[in-house]
Amino acid sequence: MPESPLRILVWNEGVHEELAEPEHIGEIYPEGMHGAIAAGLRKHLPEAEVATATLSDVEHGLTEERLARTDVLLWWGHRAHDDVGEEIVDRVHRHVLAGMGLLVLHSGHFAKVFQRLMGTTCSLAWRNRGERELVWTVNPTHPIAEGIPNPLIVPEQEMYGEFFDVPEPESLIFISSFAGGEVFRSGLTYSRGHGRIFYFSPGDQDYPVYHQAEIQRVLANGVRWAARPGHGREAPAVSNPAHGWFDESHAGAGASPGNS
Repeated sequence: MPESPLRILVWNEGVHEELAEPEHIGEIYPEGMHGAIAAGLRKHLPEAEVATATLSDVEHGLTEERLARTDVLLWWGHRAHDDVGEEIVDRVHRHVLAGMGLLVLHSGHFAKVFQRLMGTTCSLAWRNRGERELVWTVNPTHPIAEGIPNPLIVPEQEMYGEFFDVPEPESLIFISSFAGGEVFRSGLTYSRGHGRIFYFSPGDQDYPVYHQAEIQRVLANGVRWAARPGHGREAPAVSNPAHGWFDESHAGAGASPGNS
């Protein structure tokens, strides 16, 4: 039987009445941030099934059934992080631990689910003056860096700078530098449970970053790396050593399941 296509879901908080975006953002991204990101993925992953969802959809477009058939979720947020329901955060968190890939983009670093997965504030320094960003590859052998120029030049971008309050990554792939001398760890990977996570910072709503072919290639590489379609979706097995293996033959002097 032929393999099933990769199933990708691009999530964006979207534009709604309380968070009306300036008109020029609509000119840059007429189909929304999610539409531009999805279009880039379709270009670089033509065999994949790419869908989109927004905050205003029923259950934010992140129903149990939809997540169960999603191999990789991409998350872009900006100002509506607090509007994401806790039950949806619980659901996405559970699916990541069970094996769904997650790409967290730009200001998605403040997304509730990313903060929960990281266990930190995920705060950083920032300044928005439309500065040039140089994205330097510091791990050229990683699959996400394949085919990416070094440096990758983003002509205009919001500055993100250190300190970035996240745990030590499993892989540091990209470091960015800006006109003011700031540097930022802009491409990081993590594993949580059975799930793979890639954080990538370039992609502010004020600039056409997601229309850049090189940025689209990074996201496509990230999706390929994070996807585990043959793994099966199940929570990591956890056993209690006080049950099963523990008996008197394993107990040393003074050892018992309740001793510490």
